[in-house]
Amino acid sequence: MHSGMKRLHPLVLFLFLCQALPAFLQDSCAAAPQANYDESKTGEYTLPDPLKFSDGSLVKKRKDWVRRRAEILDLFRCEVFGRAPAGLPKPTFEVTESDSRALDGKATRKQVTIWLLATNGGPKLDLLLYIPNGLKRPAPAFIGLNFGGNHTVTKDPAVHVTKSYVRSQFGKNGVANEESRGLQTSRWPIEKIIDRGYALATAYYGDIEPDYDGGWTNGIRGAVASQGAATAFSPDAWGAISAWAWGLSRAVDYLQTDPQIDPRRVAVVGHSRLGKTALWAGAQDERFGVVISNNSGEGGAALARRLYGETTQRINTSFPHWFCGNYKKYNANEAALPVDAHMLIALSAPRRVYVASAEEDRWADPKGEFLAAKHAGPVYRLFGLRGLPSEEMPPVNKSVGKAVGYHIRTGGHDIRDFDWDQYLDFADRNLPARKS
Repeated sequence: MHSGMKRLHPLVLFLFLCQALPAFLQDSCAAAPQANYDESKTGEYTLPDPLKFSDGSLVKKRKDWVRRRAEILDLFRCEVFGRAPAGLPKPTFEVTESDSRALDGKATRKQVTIWLLATNGGPKLDLLLYIPNGLKRPAPAFIGLNFGGNHTVTKDPAVHVTKSYVRSQFGKNGVANEESRGLQTSRWPIEKIIDRGYALATAYYGDIEPDYDGGWTNGIRGAVASQGAATAFSPDAWGAISAWAWGLSRAVDYLQTDPQIDPRRVAVVGHSRLGKTALWAGAQDERFGVVISNNSGEGGAALARRLYGETTQRINTSFPHWFCGNYKKYNANEAALPVDAHMLIALSAPRRVYVASAEEDRWADPKGEFLAAKHAGPVYRLFGLRGLPSEEMPPVNKSVGKAVGYHIRTGGHDIRDFDWDQYLDFADRNLPARKS
Protein backbone atom coordinates (compact mmCIF):
# COMPACT_ATOMS: atom_id res chain seq x y z
CA MET A 1 0.00 0.00 0.00
CA HIS A 2 1.39 3.41 -1.00
CA SER A 3 2.50 5.83 1.67
CA GLY A 4 -0.25 8.13 2.88
CA MET A 5 -3.01 5.62 2.04
CA LYS A 6 -5.14 4.37 4.91
CA ARG A 7 -5.89 0.67 5.17
CA LEU A 8 -9.42 -0.29 4.23
CA HIS A 9 -11.79 -1.06 7.05
CA PRO A 10 -12.35 -4.87 7.13
CA LEU A 11 -16.11 -4.40 6.74
CA VAL A 12 -15.62 -2.35 3.57
CA LEU A 13 -13.27 -4.97 2.14
CA PHE A 14 -15.71 -7.76 3.02
CA LEU A 15 -18.61 -5.93 1.34
CA PHE A 16 -16.53 -5.41 -1.78
CA LEU A 17 -15.59 -9.10 -2.02
CA CYS A 18 -19.17 -10.20 -1.46
CA GLN A 19 -20.39 -8.04 -4.32
CA ALA A 20 -17.47 -8.41 -6.74
CA LEU A 21 -16.57 -12.10 -6.43
CA PRO A 22 -19.74 -13.71 -7.83
CA ALA A 23 -19.71 -11.50 -10.93
CA PHE A 24 -15.97 -12.04 -11.37
CA LEU A 25 -16.31 -15.82 -11.18
CA GLN A 26 -19.25 -15.78 -13.56
CA ASP A 27 -17.37 -13.72 -16.13
CA SER A 28 -14.13 -15.66 -15.73
CA CYS A 29 -15.86 -18.99 -16.25
CA ALA A 30 -17.87 -17.82 -19.26
CA ALA A 31 -16.36 -18.74 -22.60
CA ALA A 32 -15.89 -15.44 -24.41
CA PRO A 33 -16.72 -15.78 -28.12
CA GLN A 34 -14.03 -15.05 -30.69
CA ALA A 35 -13.96 -11.52 -32.04
CA ASN A 36 -16.04 -10.83 -35.12
CA TYR A 37 -14.26 -9.05 -37.98
CA ASP A 38 -16.89 -9.76 -40.62
CA GLU A 39 -19.14 -6.78 -41.45
CA SER A 40 -21.86 -9.13 -42.66
CA LYS A 41 -22.10 -10.57 -39.15
CA THR A 42 -22.60 -7.31 -37.26
CA GLY A 43 -26.33 -7.82 -37.67
CA GLU A 44 -29.22 -5.40 -37.35
CA TYR A 45 -29.41 -3.07 -34.39
CA THR A 46 -31.39 -0.05 -33.28
CA LEU A 47 -29.63 2.79 -31.52
CA PRO A 48 -31.35 4.62 -28.67
CA ASP A 49 -32.34 8.13 -29.70
CA PRO A 50 -30.32 10.82 -27.90
CA LEU A 51 -33.16 13.29 -28.56
CA LYS A 52 -35.93 11.17 -27.05
CA PHE A 53 -36.64 11.36 -23.34
CA SER A 54 -37.13 8.17 -21.34
CA ASP A 55 -40.88 8.88 -21.28
CA GLY A 56 -40.95 8.89 -25.10
CA SER A 57 -41.30 12.65 -25.59
CA LEU A 58 -38.90 14.42 -27.93
CA VAL A 59 -36.24 17.08 -27.47
CA LYS A 60 -37.41 19.92 -29.70
CA LYS A 61 -35.47 22.93 -28.47
CA ARG A 62 -32.00 23.62 -27.16
CA LYS A 63 -33.33 24.28 -23.69
CA ASP A 64 -34.81 20.75 -23.67
CA TRP A 65 -31.33 19.32 -24.16
CA VAL A 66 -30.30 20.41 -20.67
CA ARG A 67 -32.83 18.01 -19.17
CA ARG A 68 -32.17 15.21 -21.67
CA ARG A 69 -28.41 15.58 -21.19
CA ALA A 70 -28.85 15.13 -17.43
CA GLU A 71 -30.96 12.04 -18.11
CA ILE A 72 -28.29 10.49 -20.37
CA LEU A 73 -25.52 11.35 -17.92
CA ASP A 74 -27.40 9.56 -15.18
CA LEU A 75 -27.82 6.47 -17.39
CA PHE A 76 -24.08 6.33 -18.06
CA ARG A 77 -23.35 6.80 -14.36
CA CYS A 78 -25.79 4.10 -13.34
CA GLU A 79 -25.16 1.51 -16.07
CA VAL A 80 -21.65 2.02 -17.49
CA PHE A 81 -19.00 4.06 -15.68
CA GLY A 82 -20.44 4.39 -12.19
CA ARG A 83 -20.94 7.41 -9.97
CA ALA A 84 -18.07 9.32 -8.46
CA PRO A 85 -18.92 10.26 -4.86
CA ALA A 86 -20.26 13.74 -4.28
CA GLY A 87 -19.01 16.10 -1.63
CA LEU A 88 -15.32 15.13 -1.66
CA PRO A 89 -12.88 17.75 -0.36
CA LYS A 90 -11.46 20.22 -2.87
CA PRO A 91 -7.87 19.45 -3.91
CA THR A 92 -4.90 21.53 -2.86
CA PHE A 93 -1.87 22.33 -5.00
CA GLU A 94 1.88 22.64 -4.54
CA VAL A 95 4.24 23.72 -7.33
CA THR A 96 7.28 21.60 -6.53
CA GLU A 97 9.51 22.67 -9.43
CA SER A 98 9.53 25.40 -12.07
CA ASP A 99 12.02 26.35 -14.79
CA SER A 100 11.40 29.09 -17.37
CA ARG A 101 14.26 27.84 -19.57
CA ALA A 102 12.93 24.39 -20.46
CA LEU A 103 13.18 23.00 -24.00
CA ASP A 104 16.13 25.28 -24.81
CA GLY A 105 14.21 28.30 -23.60
CA LYS A 106 11.02 27.63 -25.57
CA ALA A 107 8.90 26.77 -22.56
CA THR A 108 8.36 27.03 -18.85
CA ARG A 109 8.20 23.65 -17.13
CA LYS A 110 6.22 23.20 -13.95
CA GLN A 111 5.76 20.13 -11.80
CA VAL A 112 2.74 20.37 -9.53
CA THR A 113 1.58 18.06 -6.77
CA ILE A 114 -2.20 17.88 -6.55
CA TRP A 115 -3.39 16.57 -3.18
CA LEU A 116 -6.60 14.94 -4.37
CA LEU A 117 -8.41 14.94 -1.04
CA ALA A 118 -6.88 18.22 0.16
CA THR A 119 -4.70 16.56 2.80
CA ASN A 120 -0.93 16.71 2.38
CA GLY A 121 0.17 13.11 2.75
CA GLY A 122 -2.99 11.63 1.21
CA PRO A 123 -3.47 10.44 -2.38
CA LYS A 124 -1.79 12.76 -4.87
CA LEU A 125 -1.47 13.39 -8.57
CA ASP A 126 1.76 14.74 -10.06
CA LEU A 127 1.04 17.12 -12.95
CA LEU A 128 3.70 17.94 -15.54
CA LEU A 129 3.15 21.19 -17.40
CA TYR A 130 5.03 22.78 -20.32
CA ILE A 131 3.90 26.32 -21.22
CA PRO A 132 5.17 28.19 -24.31
CA ASN A 133 7.21 31.27 -23.52
CA GLY A 134 6.70 34.62 -25.21
CA LEU A 135 2.91 34.57 -25.54
CA LYS A 136 1.05 37.84 -25.06
CA ARG A 137 -1.88 36.18 -23.30
CA PRO A 138 -2.49 33.01 -21.27
CA ALA A 139 -1.96 29.85 -23.28
CA PRO A 140 -4.58 27.35 -24.39
CA ALA A 141 -3.75 23.84 -23.25
CA PHE A 142 -3.99 20.18 -24.10
CA ILE A 143 -4.36 17.89 -21.11
CA GLY A 144 -4.23 14.11 -21.00
CA LEU A 145 -3.23 11.18 -18.85
CA ASN A 146 -0.18 9.08 -19.72
CA PHE A 147 0.47 5.37 -19.30
CA GLY A 148 3.89 5.13 -17.66
CA GLY A 149 4.66 8.21 -15.60
CA ASN A 150 5.49 11.80 -16.53
CA HIS A 151 9.14 10.90 -17.05
CA THR A 152 8.17 8.58 -19.93
CA VAL A 153 6.70 11.37 -22.09
CA THR A 154 10.00 13.31 -22.29
CA LYS A 155 13.76 12.78 -22.05
CA ASP A 156 13.99 15.91 -19.91
CA PRO A 157 16.14 14.74 -16.95
CA ALA A 158 14.50 17.23 -14.58
CA VAL A 159 11.12 15.48 -14.76
CA HIS A 160 10.55 13.34 -11.69
CA VAL A 161 10.37 9.56 -12.05
CA THR A 162 7.01 8.40 -10.75
CA LYS A 163 6.86 6.63 -7.40
CA SER A 164 3.49 5.07 -8.16
CA TYR A 165 3.05 1.46 -9.27
CA VAL A 166 3.86 0.91 -12.96
CA ARG A 167 3.31 -1.97 -15.33
CA SER A 168 6.21 -4.20 -16.39
CA GLN A 169 7.17 -2.26 -19.54
CA PHE A 170 7.94 0.79 -17.41
CA GLY A 171 9.84 -0.76 -14.52
CA LYS A 172 10.57 -3.85 -12.45
CA ASN A 173 8.31 -5.31 -9.77
CA GLY A 174 5.98 -2.35 -10.15
CA VAL A 175 8.74 0.23 -9.53
CA ALA A 176 9.60 2.73 -12.27
CA ASN A 177 13.25 3.17 -13.21
CA GLU A 178 15.44 5.63 -15.09
CA GLU A 179 15.57 3.31 -18.09
CA SER A 180 11.92 4.11 -18.82
CA ARG A 181 12.60 7.84 -19.24
CA GLY A 182 11.38 9.00 -22.64
CA LEU A 183 9.84 5.65 -23.62
CA GLN A 184 6.64 7.31 -24.86
CA THR A 185 7.96 10.51 -26.42
CA SER A 186 6.51 9.45 -29.78
CA ARG A 187 3.03 9.83 -28.31
CA TRP A 188 3.72 13.26 -26.84
CA PRO A 189 5.31 15.64 -29.41
CA ILE A 190 5.86 18.31 -26.79
CA GLU A 191 7.93 20.70 -28.92
CA LYS A 192 5.41 20.55 -31.77
CA ILE A 193 2.62 21.41 -29.31
CA ILE A 194 4.66 24.25 -27.81
CA ASP A 195 5.59 25.60 -31.26
CA ARG A 196 1.89 25.79 -32.13
CA GLY A 197 1.27 27.98 -29.08
CA TYR A 198 -0.33 25.39 -26.78
CA ALA A 199 0.64 24.30 -23.31
CA LEU A 200 0.73 20.60 -22.50
CA ALA A 201 -0.38 19.21 -19.15
CA THR A 202 -0.08 15.50 -18.42
CA ALA A 203 -0.24 13.21 -15.42
CA TYR A 204 0.21 9.49 -14.82
CA TYR A 205 -3.11 7.68 -14.59
CA GLY A 206 -1.61 5.26 -12.07
CA ASP A 207 -1.29 8.14 -9.59
CA ILE A 208 -5.09 8.19 -9.45
CA GLU A 209 -5.53 4.44 -9.39
CA PRO A 210 -3.28 1.53 -10.46
CA ASP A 211 -4.62 -0.27 -13.52
CA TYR A 212 -5.31 -3.81 -12.37
CA ASP A 213 -8.23 -5.57 -10.77
CA GLY A 214 -7.87 -4.77 -7.08
CA GLY A 215 -5.80 -1.66 -7.77
CA TRP A 216 -8.57 0.37 -6.15
CA THR A 217 -7.08 -0.49 -2.73
CA ASN A 218 -4.07 1.72 -3.60
CA GLY A 219 -6.02 4.40 -5.44
CA ILE A 220 -8.53 7.15 -4.91
CA ARG A 221 -11.43 4.72 -4.62
CA GLY A 222 -9.71 2.93 -1.77
CA ALA A 223 -8.86 6.20 -0.06
CA VAL A 224 -12.49 7.29 -0.21
CA ALA A 225 -13.72 3.88 0.97
CA SER A 226 -11.31 4.02 3.90
CA GLN A 227 -13.12 7.11 5.09
CA GLY A 228 -16.09 4.90 5.89
CA ALA A 229 -18.13 4.83 2.66
CA ALA A 230 -19.60 1.37 3.17
CA THR A 231 -21.64 1.71 -0.04
CA ALA A 232 -18.52 2.38 -2.12
CA PHE A 233 -18.99 -0.85 -4.06
CA SER A 234 -22.66 -0.71 -4.89
CA PRO A 235 -23.49 -1.83 -8.47
CA ASP A 236 -23.41 1.77 -9.70
CA ALA A 237 -20.29 2.84 -7.80
CA TRP A 238 -17.46 4.37 -9.82
CA GLY A 239 -15.07 2.12 -11.71
CA ALA A 240 -11.46 2.88 -12.58
CA ILE A 241 -12.31 4.86 -15.74
CA SER A 242 -14.61 7.07 -13.72
CA ALA A 243 -11.86 7.53 -11.14
CA TRP A 244 -9.32 8.49 -13.83
CA ALA A 245 -11.82 10.94 -15.34
CA TRP A 246 -12.40 12.44 -11.90
CA GLY A 247 -8.63 12.93 -11.60
CA LEU A 248 -8.54 14.78 -14.93
CA SER A 249 -11.06 17.24 -13.56
CA ARG A 250 -8.89 17.78 -10.50
CA ALA A 251 -6.00 18.65 -12.81
CA VAL A 252 -8.24 21.23 -14.51
CA ASP A 253 -8.97 22.60 -11.03
CA TYR A 254 -5.26 23.45 -10.90
CA LEU A 255 -5.12 24.89 -14.43
CA GLN A 256 -7.83 27.35 -13.43
CA THR A 257 -5.47 28.78 -10.82
CA ASP A 258 -2.42 29.13 -13.09
CA PRO A 259 -2.20 32.65 -14.57
CA GLN A 260 -0.21 31.35 -17.55
CA ILE A 261 -3.09 29.10 -18.69
CA ASP A 262 -6.39 30.17 -20.25
CA PRO A 263 -8.88 27.85 -18.47
CA ARG A 264 -11.54 28.62 -21.10
CA ARG A 265 -9.40 27.02 -23.83
CA VAL A 266 -8.59 23.49 -22.67
CA ALA A 267 -8.71 20.35 -24.80
CA VAL A 268 -8.69 16.89 -23.20
CA VAL A 269 -7.08 14.06 -25.17
CA GLY A 270 -6.67 10.36 -24.50
CA HIS A 271 -5.56 7.18 -26.25
CA SER A 272 -7.15 3.72 -25.92
CA ARG A 273 -8.50 3.21 -22.35
CA LEU A 274 -7.49 6.79 -21.66
CA GLY A 275 -9.51 7.81 -24.73
CA LYS A 276 -12.54 6.30 -23.01
CA THR A 277 -11.50 8.31 -19.96
CA ALA A 278 -11.22 11.53 -21.98
CA LEU A 279 -14.71 11.05 -23.43
CA TRP A 280 -16.21 10.44 -20.00
CA ALA A 281 -14.33 13.36 -18.43
CA GLY A 282 -15.47 15.64 -21.25
CA ALA A 283 -19.05 14.42 -21.01
CA GLN A 284 -19.25 15.40 -17.35
CA ASP A 285 -16.99 18.43 -17.09
CA GLU A 286 -17.98 21.33 -19.34
CA ARG A 287 -14.67 23.10 -18.72
CA PHE A 288 -13.18 20.95 -21.49
CA GLY A 289 -13.80 22.97 -24.65
CA VAL A 290 -12.57 20.21 -26.99
CA VAL A 291 -12.74 16.46 -26.31
CA ILE A 292 -10.46 14.08 -28.26
CA SER A 293 -10.75 10.29 -28.45
CA ASN A 294 -7.82 8.41 -30.01
CA ASN A 295 -8.53 4.73 -30.78
CA SER A 296 -10.81 4.43 -27.75
CA GLY A 297 -12.90 1.51 -29.06
CA GLU A 298 -15.34 -0.49 -26.95
CA GLY A 299 -16.63 1.44 -23.96
CA GLY A 300 -15.41 4.60 -25.68
CA ALA A 301 -16.21 5.89 -29.16
CA ALA A 302 -17.18 2.55 -30.79
CA LEU A 303 -20.82 1.45 -30.94
CA ALA A 304 -21.26 -1.52 -28.60
CA ARG A 305 -24.25 -2.85 -30.54
CA ARG A 306 -22.18 -3.56 -33.65
CA LEU A 307 -20.54 -6.59 -32.00
CA TYR A 308 -17.36 -6.02 -34.01
CA GLY A 309 -13.90 -6.47 -32.50
CA GLU A 310 -13.91 -6.10 -28.72
CA THR A 311 -17.30 -6.65 -27.09
CA THR A 312 -18.86 -5.72 -23.78
CA GLN A 313 -18.37 -9.25 -22.45
CA ARG A 314 -14.75 -9.33 -23.53
CA ILE A 315 -13.86 -5.97 -21.99
CA ASN A 316 -15.67 -6.76 -18.73
CA THR A 317 -13.85 -10.09 -18.52
CA SER A 318 -10.39 -8.72 -19.28
CA PHE A 319 -10.78 -5.50 -17.29
CA PRO A 320 -13.46 -6.04 -14.63
CA HIS A 321 -12.31 -2.94 -12.73
CA TRP A 322 -12.84 -0.36 -15.49
CA PHE A 323 -16.62 -0.04 -15.35
CA CYS A 324 -19.29 -0.24 -12.67
CA GLY A 325 -20.85 -3.54 -11.60
CA ASN A 326 -24.07 -2.83 -13.49
CA TYR A 327 -22.23 -2.86 -16.81
CA LYS A 328 -21.81 -6.63 -16.58
CA LYS A 329 -25.58 -6.96 -17.07
CA TYR A 330 -24.93 -6.19 -20.74
CA ASN A 331 -22.41 -8.96 -21.41
CA ALA A 332 -23.70 -10.57 -24.62
CA ASN A 333 -26.76 -8.37 -24.08
CA GLU A 334 -25.76 -5.08 -25.75
CA ALA A 335 -29.22 -4.54 -27.23
CA ALA A 336 -30.53 -3.92 -23.71
CA LEU A 337 -28.13 -1.03 -23.09
CA PRO A 338 -30.12 2.19 -22.63
CA VAL A 339 -27.17 4.14 -24.12
CA ASP A 340 -24.41 3.71 -26.68
CA ALA A 341 -21.26 5.50 -27.83
CA HIS A 342 -23.03 8.10 -29.98
CA MET A 343 -24.71 9.36 -26.83
CA LEU A 344 -21.40 9.50 -24.96
CA ILE A 345 -20.02 11.73 -27.73
CA ALA A 346 -23.20 13.83 -27.84
CA LEU A 347 -22.93 14.61 -24.12
CA SER A 348 -20.18 17.12 -24.96
CA ALA A 349 -22.39 19.13 -27.35
CA PRO A 350 -22.21 21.93 -28.27
CA ARG A 351 -18.53 21.67 -27.31
CA ARG A 352 -16.39 20.11 -30.02
CA VAL A 353 -15.38 16.44 -30.21
CA TYR A 354 -12.79 14.70 -32.39
CA VAL A 355 -12.73 10.91 -32.88
CA ALA A 356 -9.76 9.15 -34.45
CA SER A 357 -9.36 5.59 -35.67
CA ALA A 358 -6.53 3.51 -37.14
CA GLU A 359 -6.87 1.27 -40.19
CA GLU A 360 -5.20 -1.78 -38.62
CA ASP A 361 -6.88 -1.36 -35.22
CA ARG A 362 -9.81 -3.64 -35.96
CA TRP A 363 -10.17 -4.56 -32.26
CA ALA A 364 -11.31 -0.97 -31.62
CA ASP A 365 -13.81 -1.11 -34.55
CA PRO A 366 -12.93 1.97 -36.67
CA LYS A 367 -16.27 1.87 -38.50
CA GLY A 368 -18.11 1.71 -35.18
CA GLU A 369 -16.17 4.78 -34.01
CA PHE A 370 -17.07 6.65 -37.21
CA LEU A 371 -20.75 5.69 -36.92
CA ALA A 372 -20.93 6.81 -33.30
CA ALA A 373 -19.49 10.20 -34.23
CA LYS A 374 -21.94 10.35 -37.15
CA HIS A 375 -24.97 9.50 -35.01
CA ALA A 376 -24.08 12.22 -32.50
CA GLY A 377 -24.89 14.66 -35.30
CA PRO A 378 -28.58 15.29 -34.48
CA VAL A 379 -27.63 16.75 -31.10
CA TYR A 380 -25.12 19.09 -32.72
CA ARG A 381 -27.69 20.14 -35.32
CA LEU A 382 -29.93 21.15 -32.43
CA PHE A 383 -27.33 23.85 -31.76
CA GLY A 384 -27.04 24.87 -35.41
CA LEU A 385 -23.76 22.98 -35.79
CA ARG A 386 -22.84 20.48 -38.46
CA GLY A 387 -21.83 16.94 -37.57
CA LEU A 388 -19.85 14.65 -39.85
CA PRO A 389 -20.46 15.65 -43.48
CA SER A 390 -21.06 12.26 -45.13
CA GLU A 391 -22.68 8.90 -44.57
CA GLU A 392 -19.53 7.01 -45.57
CA MET A 393 -16.16 6.85 -43.84
CA PRO A 394 -13.60 9.26 -45.31
CA PRO A 395 -10.51 8.03 -47.18
CA VAL A 396 -7.57 6.96 -45.03
CA ASN A 397 -5.46 9.87 -43.75
CA LYS A 398 -8.11 12.50 -44.47
CA SER A 399 -9.67 14.55 -41.68
CA VAL A 400 -13.34 15.55 -41.98
CA GLY A 401 -15.86 17.47 -39.90
CA LYS A 402 -16.10 20.79 -38.10
CA ALA A 403 -17.96 20.63 -34.78
CA VAL A 404 -17.45 16.84 -34.80
CA GLY A 405 -14.20 15.72 -36.41
CA TYR A 406 -13.02 12.31 -37.56
CA HIS A 407 -10.18 10.56 -39.34
CA ILE A 408 -8.89 7.06 -39.91
CA ARG A 409 -5.17 6.86 -40.53
CA THR A 410 -2.86 4.14 -41.72
CA GLY A 411 -1.19 1.97 -39.09
CA GLY A 412 -2.23 0.38 -35.83
CA HIS A 413 -3.26 1.08 -32.26
CA ASP A 414 -1.18 4.11 -31.27
CA ILE A 415 -1.18 7.90 -31.21
CA ARG A 416 1.11 9.35 -33.85
CA ASP A 417 2.24 12.64 -35.37
CA PHE A 418 -0.53 12.53 -37.97
CA ASP A 419 -3.10 12.31 -35.16
CA TRP A 420 -1.57 15.25 -33.31
CA ASP A 421 -1.48 17.35 -36.49
CA GLN A 422 -5.24 16.92 -36.82
CA TYR A 423 -5.86 17.65 -33.13
CA LEU A 424 -3.82 20.84 -33.28
CA ASP A 425 -5.64 22.01 -36.40
CA PHE A 426 -9.00 21.15 -34.80
CA ALA A 427 -8.07 23.08 -31.66
CA ASP A 428 -7.00 26.07 -33.78
CA ARG A 429 -10.51 26.15 -35.25
CA ASN A 430 -12.41 25.45 -32.05
CA LEU A 431 -10.40 27.04 -29.25
CA PRO A 432 -9.93 30.48 -30.82
CA ALA A 433 -8.26 33.26 -28.86
CA ARG A 434 -10.65 35.63 -27.14
CA LYS A 435 -10.19 39.39 -27.04
CA SER A 436 -10.74 39.56 -23.30
